[in-house]
Amino acid sequence: MPEALDLPEPGAAPHLWLVRTDGYAPGAAGVALLSPAEVRRRAAFDGDVERHRYTVAHVVLRRLLAGYLRQAPAKVPISSLPCASCGAPGGRPGLPGSTLHFSLSHCADLALFAFARAPVGVDVEALPERGTVDGVLARLHPRERAELAALPPGGRERAFVRCWTRKEAYLKGTGAGLAHGLGQPYTGSRGIPASVPGWRLTDVEVDPGYGAAVADSVLQLSVDHE
Repeated sequence: MPEALDLPEPGAAPHLWLVRTDGYAPGAAGVALLSPAEVRRRAAFDGDVERHRYTVAHVVLRRLLAGYLRQAPAKVPISSLPCASCGAPGGRPGLPGSTLHFSLSHCADLALFAFARAPVGVDVEALPERGTVDGVLARLHPRERAELAALPPGGRERAFVRCWTRKEAYLKGTGAGLAHGLGQPYTGSRGIPASVPGWRLTDVEVDPGYGAAVADSVLQLSVDHE
């Protein structure tokens, strides 16, 4: 990735970036960009590989944001917004005073980024091991549970990861997060995402063995244009 980026503003659809973190070396200058909270989170990883992947993902995030905002990476003002469900601190990250919204998800050596003009959430997950889906079925929407239960045990993994990434992308976009449960809304596990009022859910093709999705607020985008 070039040292300096000059990126156009996202249009009606989010801008997506997929980065393989193992191919980057952040260096001391990159690590210095991390916030105190990110430094603490980085230090909490036991293994060098996971620490490296976390560092690269967050350094790349700041450099991409700098490209959209036309600022130096060290001056990108990331902060936590209040939780959309309860108003408590620690909601989704945001940029005070900016209309740019963003989301980051990383799994193994993949980091997926989304940037949009309205609230946005993104998620990438590895396919679960065979037989592990049953343990989380009870947490999903009743219709999703029924869809997955109707599949043979060895055929549920791909459908499950579609459902999970859509749901987590939506919850990240709204700022509610996973702490408030996975029962709502119904996002579906079949080939086409369910319709969620005010939101657009889109599956994202990434590497084999992974699933990903992005959710963006079309309601907020339409309001901004009125």
